[in-house]
Amino acid sequence: AIDSQIEDQGAFDQVHDIRKNYPVAENEGEEDNTYLSYNMVVGQAKDINLSLAFEVLDYALLSAPGAPLKQALLDAKIGKDIYGSFEDGIKQTYFSIVAKGANLSQKEEFVKVIRDTLTKIAEEGIDKKAVKAGINYYEFRFREADFSSYPKGLMYGLDILSSWLYDDEKPFCEVQLLEGFEFLKKAAEEGYFEELIRKYLLDNAHGSILSLVPERGLAAKRDQELEKRLENYRSSLSDEELIRMVERTKALEAYQESEENPEALTCIPMLSREDIKKEITGFTNEEHFVDDSLFLYHDVCTNGIGYADLLFEIHNLDTDAVHYLGLLKSVLGAVDTENYSYGELFNEVNARTGGIAYGIEVYDSATDTDAFRAMFAVRGKALYPEMDFMFSMIREVLTTSRLDDTKRLYEIIARVKSRAQANLVSAGHSTAVLRGASYASPMAAFQDEMAGIGYYQFIEKLEKNFDSCKEEIVKNLRKVMEEVLRPENFSVSYTGERESLDAVKVQAGEIKKVLFNGQKPETSSQPSCTKKNEAFKTSGQVQYVAQSGNFRKKGLEYTGALEILKVILSYDYLWINIRVKGGAYGCMSGFKRSGESFLVSYRDPHLKRTLEVYKGVPDYIRAFEADEREMTKYIIGTISNKDVPRTPQMQGSISKCAYFSRVTEEMLQKERDQILGARKEDIQALSAIVEAVLSDEQICVVGSETAISKAEDVFMEVKPLISC
Repeated sequence: AIDSQIEDQGAFDQVHDIRKNYPVAENEGEEDNTYLSYNMVVGQAKDINLSLAFEVLDYALLSAPGAPLKQALLDAKIGKDIYGSFEDGIKQTYFSIVAKGANLSQKEEFVKVIRDTLTKIAEEGIDKKAVKAGINYYEFRFREADFSSYPKGLMYGLDILSSWLYDDEKPFCEVQLLEGFEFLKKAAEEGYFEELIRKYLLDNAHGSILSLVPERGLAAKRDQELEKRLENYRSSLSDEELIRMVERTKALEAYQESEENPEALTCIPMLSREDIKKEITGFTNEEHFVDDSLFLYHDVCTNGIGYADLLFEIHNLDTDAVHYLGLLKSVLGAVDTENYSYGELFNEVNARTGGIAYGIEVYDSATDTDAFRAMFAVRGKALYPEMDFMFSMIREVLTTSRLDDTKRLYEIIARVKSRAQANLVSAGHSTAVLRGASYASPMAAFQDEMAGIGYYQFIEKLEKNFDSCKEEIVKNLRKVMEEVLRPENFSVSYTGERESLDAVKVQAGEIKKVLFNGQKPETSSQPSCTKKNEAFKTSGQVQYVAQSGNFRKKGLEYTGALEILKVILSYDYLWINIRVKGGAYGCMSGFKRSGESFLVSYRDPHLKRTLEVYKGVPDYIRAFEADEREMTKYIIGTISNKDVPRTPQMQGSISKCAYFSRVTEEMLQKERDQILGARKEDIQALSAIVEAVLSDEQICVVGSETAISKAEDVFMEVKPLISC
């Protein structure tokens, strides 16, 4: 018998005050770069009602625009970005309030503002509309059960473990939440949330105040300390011990390179090619029209939920306009309108719908290597009885948003900068791939200026110089709205049951009537492509190394076998050489119908070595060997990525993407046939495609100052990722 009981951490006598340092790059400022967080332990994971309540409190106090605790800290100018989190994946859950972009000198005021604001809310009562909106927000998502491409069984299994790990009697409470939502709706009227604030966030000593303070040179200092410790350890070893270490290292490398035991592998049950479905899952695209505007309908059983995407095609905007379009998607729905403050607007929407989101969708062409279509999208979802309300709120936002509230605009820009800064580094592989592709791909160049490094550089300057250019910001936001939100640019994609179709068509027609209809703007030039081969320095200790190119521009054709190659590289050549031997956390590749392709590493300790590994890919492919069992294994891996069970929303979205990308069912069937019928010779023939990609020599790296400095000869430009 093994005692697997997880003991509680004992409650503190007083809140702990903790200060830690974190590294920033040499060019990054230390002012306005401290993280302050207020953290309190909140009960146990098995108390599902309590966990749900704190998810709702996170929404009502911090996540919603205009939420009182967030706004109080912003008004006090403590931090540029305020957010909360509730951690329920461990036995003793905890709630955090974080100010990013603050200063250590503000710590006492940070705590005071939090406690004063929470005390006022506990005494005067929490905003019931915000609580109702929070409950509806989480209940809608629970009922919808949309885990995107992740398998539902896996996600439910992880949810189940959140309580079952700590209580054998409660394995299913995390997937039986409807009673919890009903409890919260009733309890909200009885002072329940106010009592939680008093008990856990005010009268609770089991917590911490953490200050995370920036320090230049800390990463290099830690590297030097590690090198010194390793050298001291090496010096302490005898000659015999050093010889044994070398021998063990050689044995490890031999083990890593050795083939698996074929007899052992055959013990693993496996499907055959004949077990795999031969036919593709088709599209659900019906062309309808509202006046002369496309209304793309997807007839899918959605259990009474309508998914409406209002799309506005973008035509040849210059780089500056693309930047402001990127900002516009963060501004709409987050500023006051004629009839609502932005806080009221957000809560009103979430109390009665599944949410309204604003973004930009980009579709490459299956038939043209450089062509693409970009659309500004307003995506909403609601139960059928609430669809009229949802469209009325979209009209409110599109026609009456107050873009001249410069105080609010600065808060949005500061938050966008903060989130983009974090995302560029944490998803450095995506950052590097997009930037590298932008050297030759018009579509990637557009995306980079709208959401990548190019956009971040724009936002960074905007935030730094806001006071001197705020009127210009308002003017440009209005201009880009008038250029894009026009009736001639308008189309709709709608997913729902046919009974709802006519009513949605009527609402779409009403939207079209209120769009900007003045003089058409002049056509501008699009963002241009220039090969730069850049390295972006960060304060991290790892690299994201990307190399990209386009094989179709060299006359080679796309084939479904490339999807198998992606699986092979990810589980064999790249995996062995970059992860197993190189110590990177991951490695990826991609080959698109447009010909755009990439190889990239994830959290990689190396840089030049990884580029050398990429050079070896064509030789590996030419020498590729696999028997029927191995080929079948790779084919199953490929099909498993394609045959993901689709939610109703996914079916509509996949069909919409195919329509605007000019992907036909015949094309998909041909590619599936190529996958299911692939032999090793088909894989070997792909070496020419990878050689064509590598021959473009488009390289982009996001990584540590030290590693990039040692490899500067690889790049045309070396610059900091974060400038201020």
